[in-house]
Amino acid sequence: MRVLWIVLILSLLPDCLFAQKKNIQAAIDLDKSVVEWTGKKLTGEHYGEIKLSSANLVFEKNRLVGGSFEMDMNSIVCTDITDAKSNKRLIDHLKSDDFFSTSKFPKAKFEITRVEYKSEANYIVTGNLMIKEKTNPLSFPIVITFLNGTAASVTASMIFDRSKYDVKFGSQSFFDNLGDKLVYDDIEIKVKLLLTSNYK
Repeated sequence: MRVLWIVLILSLLPDCLFAQKKNIQAAIDLDKSVVEWTGKKLTGEHYGEIKLSSANLVFEKNRLVGGSFEMDMNSIVCTDITDAKSNKRLIDHLKSDDFFSTSKFPKAKFEITRVEYKSEANYIVTGNLMIKEKTNPLSFPIVITFLNGTAASVTASMIFDRSKYDVKFGSQSFFDNLGDKLVYDDIEIKVKLLLTSNYK
Protein backbone atom coordinates (compact mmCIF):
# COMPACT_ATOMS: atom_id res chain seq x y z
CA MET A 1 0.00 0.00 0.00
CA ARG A 2 2.82 2.44 0.88
CA VAL A 3 4.48 1.81 -2.48
CA LEU A 4 1.19 2.50 -4.24
CA TRP A 5 0.83 5.86 -2.49
CA ILE A 6 4.38 6.86 -3.41
CA VAL A 7 3.76 6.03 -7.07
CA LEU A 8 0.50 8.01 -7.01
CA ILE A 9 2.14 11.07 -5.44
CA LEU A 10 5.02 11.01 -7.90
CA SER A 11 2.63 10.78 -10.84
CA LEU A 12 0.90 13.97 -9.70
CA LEU A 13 4.08 16.03 -9.43
CA PRO A 14 5.00 18.35 -12.34
CA ASP A 15 7.10 16.77 -15.07
CA CYS A 16 9.54 19.66 -14.87
CA LEU A 17 10.83 18.35 -11.53
CA PHE A 18 12.20 15.29 -13.31
CA ALA A 19 12.84 16.32 -16.90
CA GLN A 20 16.18 17.85 -17.75
CA LYS A 21 15.86 21.19 -19.48
CA LYS A 22 15.63 20.34 -23.16
CA ASN A 23 16.60 23.51 -25.01
CA ILE A 24 19.18 26.06 -23.93
CA GLN A 25 19.69 29.29 -25.85
CA ALA A 26 23.28 30.43 -25.45
CA ALA A 27 23.97 34.11 -24.81
CA ILE A 28 25.98 35.77 -27.60
CA ASP A 29 28.10 38.92 -27.30
CA LEU A 30 27.15 40.84 -30.46
CA ASP A 31 29.85 43.49 -29.90
CA LYS A 32 32.53 40.81 -30.12
CA SER A 33 30.87 38.84 -32.92
CA VAL A 34 31.27 39.72 -36.57
CA VAL A 35 30.73 38.69 -40.18
CA GLU A 36 33.74 38.99 -42.50
CA TRP A 37 33.12 39.16 -46.25
CA THR A 38 35.33 38.70 -49.31
CA GLY A 39 34.33 39.54 -52.85
CA LYS A 40 36.53 38.76 -55.85
CA LYS A 41 36.77 40.21 -59.33
CA LEU A 42 38.93 39.50 -62.36
CA THR A 43 41.49 42.09 -61.31
CA GLY A 44 41.63 41.41 -57.55
CA GLU A 45 39.46 41.29 -54.44
CA HIS A 46 38.02 43.38 -51.62
CA TYR A 47 37.12 42.38 -48.08
CA GLY A 48 35.60 43.83 -44.95
CA GLU A 49 33.08 43.32 -42.16
CA ILE A 50 29.36 43.47 -41.41
CA LYS A 51 27.89 43.84 -37.92
CA LEU A 52 25.36 41.42 -36.54
CA SER A 53 22.07 42.90 -35.36
CA SER A 54 20.98 39.66 -33.68
CA ALA A 55 22.11 36.07 -33.24
CA ASN A 56 21.07 32.98 -31.31
CA LEU A 57 22.14 29.37 -31.05
CA VAL A 58 20.01 26.67 -29.45
CA PHE A 59 21.43 23.55 -27.81
CA GLU A 60 19.74 20.36 -26.66
CA LYS A 61 21.58 17.82 -24.51
CA ASN A 62 24.83 19.71 -25.18
CA ARG A 63 24.41 19.56 -28.96
CA LEU A 64 23.62 22.36 -31.38
CA VAL A 65 20.09 21.96 -32.76
CA GLY A 66 19.15 25.35 -34.21
CA GLY A 67 19.61 29.08 -34.36
CA SER A 68 19.90 32.09 -36.63
CA PHE A 69 21.81 35.29 -37.19
CA GLU A 70 20.85 38.61 -38.75
CA MET A 71 23.21 41.04 -40.49
CA ASP A 72 22.89 44.82 -40.52
CA MET A 73 23.67 45.47 -44.18
CA ASN A 74 24.03 49.22 -43.61
CA SER A 75 26.99 48.51 -41.33
CA ILE A 76 29.09 47.05 -44.16
CA VAL A 77 32.68 48.33 -44.25
CA CYS A 78 35.73 47.66 -46.40
CA THR A 79 39.01 47.04 -44.57
CA ASP A 80 41.46 46.62 -47.47
CA ILE A 81 41.18 50.07 -49.11
CA THR A 82 43.17 52.66 -47.17
CA ASP A 83 42.29 55.73 -49.27
CA ALA A 84 39.21 57.30 -47.65
CA LYS A 85 37.58 58.48 -50.91
CA SER A 86 38.09 55.16 -52.69
CA ASN A 87 36.83 53.31 -49.65
CA LYS A 88 33.66 55.40 -49.47
CA ARG A 89 33.09 55.01 -53.20
CA LEU A 90 33.13 51.22 -52.86
CA ILE A 91 30.88 51.15 -49.79
CA ASP A 92 28.37 53.51 -51.40
CA HIS A 93 28.34 51.22 -54.43
CA LEU A 94 27.82 48.10 -52.31
CA LYS A 95 24.87 49.78 -50.59
CA SER A 96 23.34 50.89 -53.91
CA ASP A 97 20.83 49.03 -56.07
CA ASP A 98 23.74 47.62 -58.10
CA PHE A 99 24.48 45.38 -55.12
CA PHE A 100 22.57 45.05 -51.83
CA SER A 101 20.06 47.95 -51.93
CA THR A 102 20.52 48.51 -48.21
CA SER A 103 18.01 51.37 -48.00
CA LYS A 104 15.30 48.98 -49.19
CA PHE A 105 16.65 45.79 -47.61
CA PRO A 106 18.59 46.75 -44.45
CA LYS A 107 18.74 43.22 -43.03
CA ALA A 108 19.97 39.86 -44.27
CA LYS A 109 19.36 36.69 -42.31
CA PHE A 110 20.38 33.05 -42.05
CA GLU A 111 18.16 30.57 -40.21
CA ILE A 112 19.15 26.99 -39.45
CA THR A 113 16.75 24.27 -40.61
CA ARG A 114 18.88 21.15 -40.04
CA VAL A 115 22.00 20.28 -38.05
CA GLU A 116 24.22 17.27 -38.69
CA TYR A 117 26.32 16.28 -35.66
CA LYS A 118 29.93 15.29 -36.43
CA SER A 119 31.58 15.66 -33.02
CA GLU A 120 31.32 17.81 -29.92
CA ALA A 121 33.02 20.65 -31.79
CA ASN A 122 32.01 20.03 -35.41
CA TYR A 123 28.67 20.25 -37.19
CA ILE A 124 27.29 20.60 -40.70
CA VAL A 125 24.52 23.18 -40.75
CA THR A 126 21.83 23.59 -43.39
CA GLY A 127 19.49 26.55 -43.52
CA ASN A 128 17.99 29.41 -45.48
CA LEU A 129 19.92 32.56 -46.37
CA MET A 130 17.74 35.58 -47.09
CA ILE A 131 19.16 38.63 -48.89
CA LYS A 132 17.01 41.31 -50.58
CA GLU A 133 13.97 39.24 -49.55
CA LYS A 134 15.14 36.32 -51.69
CA THR A 135 15.75 33.03 -49.90
CA ASN A 136 17.96 30.10 -50.91
CA PRO A 137 19.23 27.02 -49.05
CA LEU A 138 22.85 26.84 -47.93
CA SER A 139 25.00 24.25 -46.10
CA PHE A 140 28.35 24.77 -44.39
CA PRO A 141 30.50 23.52 -41.47
CA ILE A 142 30.45 25.05 -37.98
CA VAL A 143 33.27 24.69 -35.45
CA ILE A 144 32.82 25.32 -31.72
CA THR A 145 35.98 26.15 -29.75
CA PHE A 146 35.78 26.19 -25.97
CA LEU A 147 37.53 29.10 -24.25
CA ASN A 148 38.23 29.97 -20.63
CA GLY A 149 35.35 29.68 -18.18
CA THR A 150 31.93 29.35 -19.80
CA ALA A 151 32.78 31.14 -23.06
CA ALA A 152 33.07 29.55 -26.47
CA SER A 153 33.62 30.78 -30.00
CA VAL A 154 31.62 29.55 -32.97
CA THR A 155 33.07 29.97 -36.45
CA ALA A 156 31.50 29.22 -39.80
CA SER A 157 32.68 29.76 -43.36
CA MET A 158 30.28 29.75 -46.29
CA ILE A 159 30.11 30.79 -49.93
CA PHE A 160 26.91 32.02 -51.56
CA ASP A 161 26.07 32.89 -55.14
CA ARG A 162 25.03 36.56 -55.21
CA SER A 163 23.28 36.16 -58.58
CA LYS A 164 20.57 34.15 -56.79
CA TYR A 165 19.77 37.26 -54.74
CA ASP A 166 19.40 39.69 -57.64
CA VAL A 167 22.86 41.23 -57.09
CA LYS A 168 23.66 41.86 -60.73
CA PHE A 169 26.57 44.29 -61.06
CA GLY A 170 29.43 42.83 -63.13
CA SER A 171 27.88 39.36 -62.99
CA GLN A 172 28.42 37.00 -65.89
CA SER A 173 25.08 35.43 -64.96
CA PHE A 174 23.37 38.57 -66.28
CA PHE A 175 25.84 40.25 -68.66
CA ASP A 176 28.16 39.15 -71.48
CA ASN A 177 31.59 40.42 -72.54
CA LEU A 178 32.42 42.04 -69.19
CA GLY A 179 36.17 41.87 -69.70
CA ASP A 180 38.09 43.26 -66.72
CA LYS A 181 34.78 44.54 -65.26
CA LEU A 182 33.87 40.98 -64.29
CA VAL A 183 32.95 40.53 -60.62
CA TYR A 184 32.62 36.88 -59.58
CA ASP A 185 29.26 35.69 -58.31
CA ASP A 186 30.61 33.78 -55.31
CA ILE A 187 30.93 35.78 -52.10
CA GLU A 188 32.61 34.26 -49.06
CA ILE A 189 31.45 35.15 -45.58
CA LYS A 190 32.97 34.03 -42.29
CA VAL A 191 30.81 34.27 -39.20
CA LYS A 192 32.42 34.52 -35.76
CA LEU A 193 30.15 34.34 -32.71
CA LEU A 194 31.28 34.67 -29.09
CA LEU A 195 29.14 32.66 -26.69
CA THR A 196 29.28 34.11 -23.18
CA SER A 197 27.22 31.50 -21.34
CA ASN A 198 27.69 27.81 -20.88
CA TYR A 199 25.05 25.81 -22.74
CA LYS A 200 25.97 22.56 -20.97
